[in-house]
Amino acid sequence: MAGKKNKPIKLDELTQEEKMKYEIAEELGLLDKVMQEGWRSLSSKETGRIGGLMTKKRREAEKK
Repeated sequence: MAGKKNKPIKLDELTQEEKMKYEIAEELGLLDKVMQEGWRSLSSKETGRIGGLMTKKRREAEKK
């Protein structure tokens, strides 16, 4: 069975939310792992942390 092919990520084609996800992964020191092994390589704790920080940033942006 063929898996997904790793395509190079084009940052200019990402949505605002996807950009935020990559920024947070970088802040947490997980970007290298994501770029090499994909999002599936992250633990549920790591993905939960990213999701929580995304929610926090969205709420802060709405307040402004």
